[in-house]
Amino acid sequence: MKIEGITDLASLAAFARENDIANLDLKFVDLAGRWRHVTVPAARLGSKLFEYGVGFDGSQSPGYKTIEAGDLVLKADATTAMFEPFWEKPTISLICNIHEADTGERFARDPRALAQRAEAYLAGLGVAEGYWLSPEYEFHLLRNVYYASEAGRCLYFANAPEEEEGSHISAAVATPGYNVPREGGYHSIPPLDEYYDLRAEMAAAIEASGLPVRYHHHEVGATGQCEIEVGFLTLVAAADMNLWVKFLIRNLARWRDMYATFMPKPIYGEAGNGMHVHQFLGSAERSAFYDAGGYGGLGDLGRHFMGGILKHGRSLAAFTNAATNSYKRLVPGFEAPVRLFYSIGNRSGTIRIPKYAARAEEARFEYRPPDATCNPYLAFSAMLMAGLDGVLREINPGEPIEEDLSKMPKAKQKRIRSLPKSLVAALDDLRGDHDYLLAGGVFTEDIIDAYIETKMEYDVRALDQRPHPHEYILYFDM
Repeated sequence: MKIEGITDLASLAAFARENDIANLDLKFVDLAGRWRHVTVPAARLGSKLFEYGVGFDGSQSPGYKTIEAGDLVLKADATTAMFEPFWEKPTISLICNIHEADTGERFARDPRALAQRAEAYLAGLGVAEGYWLSPEYEFHLLRNVYYASEAGRCLYFANAPEEEEGSHISAAVATPGYNVPREGGYHSIPPLDEYYDLRAEMAAAIEASGLPVRYHHHEVGATGQCEIEVGFLTLVAAADMNLWVKFLIRNLARWRDMYATFMPKPIYGEAGNGMHVHQFLGSAERSAFYDAGGYGGLGDLGRHFMGGILKHGRSLAAFTNAATNSYKRLVPGFEAPVRLFYSIGNRSGTIRIPKYAARAEEARFEYRPPDATCNPYLAFSAMLMAGLDGVLREINPGEPIEEDLSKMPKAKQKRIRSLPKSLVAALDDLRGDHDYLLAGGVFTEDIIDAYIETKMEYDVRALDQRPHPHEYILYFDM
């Protein structure tokens, strides 16, 4: 699917002619992180349309423009060209930068432009060659999904093929065939793991897109939970690929009459979907975090970077855990972290230093709170800015905590700073702690204010004003 050798619109046009490409699918991201698209016939490639940009109504993308002055234009980044495997008409996908319609300048709230500024800021500091990220993609594969939220009706129903065989029914009733026990799906093998073929197809599509897959497997959740872990890319490329990978997974699932969801907590009582982000500063060949004598193989650069992430972890959550549903995953009792600390191999903390990654070429840490509801350009950039603040201010991450948080006395737990317990709390933390994001002009007050207001309007208030099905259980007969 990755198209090699395309560096500009001229080489893109030549490829389109030689391969009978019918359409160009122009993709752009809104402030909340949702991918949107407009499709243009490939024959328009040589016209002024691509020189001046393809217009769209920015007022329909939350957080961008107002209705009385909504015009924006898309300018395709030819280097992002991918062949789309899903459609009858041969189609090339292109990720776009957003520009002002009148001046042609980059749109100030374009998240991709912000991520490019973050990379430029890192380069200007001379701290390291690049910021490398590898997200883990956790998702549920569900067969039947129905939901509604409207006047007089608020409901959802979702089940996985594993459940259709009779798993999780009453112990008084015999369970036919194979079934994965609740919270017992981790690394389960076929025939318990019913998703091997589909995950392998997804992994092959990701690899064909130019991103190596490290491995894939059934996750903890018995309700069709899966994971695919991928290789490292630098910030903007990782954010681009983040949206593309989710696009591939969702569409391949639909081909198999299933639905893939990255929702952080789609099923009550089962493990939720995180998007743990492995990260380091350095080059493709060597991590600048590496120090053979340091804790977990990390030197001062890595420690201070972790210190910045931990110091700003509460405000970071506004970007890394960007949904009201995110905080239904970040609760005690599951592997999702709730306290801000680090250690080697401890999955109950927000930062885990993998024991198996202590060599110069791969020394890194894993930040465990994020989930896939984030806008990757904003979330990845915010993590970089928090880490760099730690480097520049030499922030000490404190002592590691190597015990299981769930077995720690409550009084001791309370002495460790926690993540926010709701999206509202995370947005409040962002209001009070965002100076580190403004360094180098990477984030702006305008983008932060627009982001907060967008999340409040479309997420927080939208949910607060609607009755929840469980409220009928609690209050209907009061």
